Amino acid sequence: MNIVNFDKLLLKTAFCCMASDGHIDAREIALIQSMCQTSPLFKDFNFQDEINLLLTKINTSGKEFIQYYFDLLNETELTEQEELTLIDFAIQTINADEQIEYSEIKFFKNIRHRLKISDEHILKAFPTIELFLEEDIVTESFLDKITRQYLESTDFPQFELLTLDMDANSSNISGKVGE
Repeated sequence: MNIVNFDKLLLKTAFCCMASDGHIDAREIALIQSMCQTSPLFKDFNFQDEINLLLTKINTSGKEFIQYYFDLLNETELTEQEELTLIDFAIQTINADEQIEYSEIKFFKNIRHRLKISDEHILKAFPTIELFLEEDIVTESFLDKITRQYLESTDFPQFELLTLDMDANSSNISGKVGE
């Protein structure tokens, strides 16, 4: 397994949640950028370089990149607090464009089933996401099936690299972020 820093795992989580519906909304990019800027986890972090690297990876190997992300989650040992932080990044990103697509819920369920934290603890921290935790008959084969379904049903469009135009007091984005 590749060793990954928690900050990069958080960014990959937010990025994958953003791309899971096949559309990148400027509000999602702005939110992820803001979360990175305000979190103490992201020190000496070049957001534009990192997000463009992820865009390049999803453009060149979309399904393989998502599978790599799922494998990374399976192999990474996280504390309960880290899992809650990861869930927070995922949920905020999914909600950023004010439209929750079924593909995003399916994607979140894929994330959730790779974490060790209980639904009870998740709902204690995030009481409004009950929809995301609705019970499915989850077995190893079911998880494999929904992962395969997600990867087979998702055609990843080609996203354009971002040009971020920021001054010290704002997080304005310029340039096209894709359709």
